Amino acid sequence: MKIFLKWRVPAFVLVTTVLLFRFVFFVGYVPTESMEPTIHKGSYILGCRIFGELKVGDIIVFEHEGKQLVKRIAAVGGDVVEHKGDVLIVPDGKNYVLGDNKDNSADSKSWAVPLIENDDIIATVVGIG
Repeated sequence: MKIFLKWRVPAFVLVTTVLLFRFVFFVGYVPTESMEPTIHKGSYILGCRIFGELKVGDIIVFEHEGKQLVKRIAAVGGDVVEHKGDVLIVPDGKNYVLGDNKDNSADSKSWAVPLIENDDIIATVVGIG
């Protein structure tokens, strides 16, 4: 019985930490310079998996073609953007994203399907280190 009590607090802390990082927090590494000067190559980011309404300017982590990427939202549902010479109206539930480093960022302006669905968003960035 004493052994069980001795491990109760560390086990609780471990389980709580795992659950927080699985469902609330996101920690990631940025291996490219696509978000410079805001997020430098080699930086770590902290994200929150629980977020409300997304708005232009938010930095998000999302899944795109099997990769996790970090970009800034440039347009949300209802906004109008120019994409490859055409006018594009962003539908509700989708976002047009761009990297801060215009010359070195694969983002909505270069993708065949330029919009990111809200369901593909993993987290919003809340800290950079």
